[in-house]
Amino acid sequence: VIDILLLTGAGLFLLTGLIGCVVPIIPGVPLAWIGLLLAYFSTKAELSLSVVIICLIAAIAVSILDNIAPIFLTKKSGGTKAGTWGATLGLIAGIFLGPAGIILGPFAGSFIGELLHDRSNTQKAFKAALAAFAGFLLGTGMKLISVGFFIWIFVRAIENRNHGVHGPLRGHRAHGRAASRRRGDTNL
Repeated sequence: VIDILLLTGAGLFLLTGLIGCVVPIIPGVPLAWIGLLLAYFSTKAELSLSVVIICLIAAIAVSILDNIAPIFLTKKSGGTKAGTWGATLGLIAGIFLGPAGIILGPFAGSFIGELLHDRSNTQKAFKAALAAFAGFLLGTGMKLISVGFFIWIFVRAIENRNHGVHGPLRGHRAHGRAASRRRGDTNL
């Protein structure tokens, strides 16, 4: 029963993490990593501590880069905080307009934010909006790749356990309580 709860929770965290890749309010990559952590503690998944730690490092790096990329690219193009905030608000508004809104919302929001900051230079506003949009795409792409990889690791960990495969996800020796239970250790 505990394994079912752990794997169900892991799956829900991974799914929520995937949604969080495009919804700015939800911290997608960290939530997906929590899903891997839950899977690690299940006896129904072959997952090594080293894989969990490497994924944690990746989650932290992607989360930091996701916050820095749009700001860096917007500033590099001469944009302002108004453009960056506009891109974020555009994304939130775009969520209600479906996939096209999610893609075009950050661009439109950044453009409007830059125009509100300086109405005299539409060319600069357009350039900054393109940069904010590129930063959004870069961050979203990094998050989707990371969470997609975490989901792949999760699926493979379950498959490996069900088929008795001891691959790179497990390593030579598994660690933790779940691994001790698999080995039959009674002194937990």
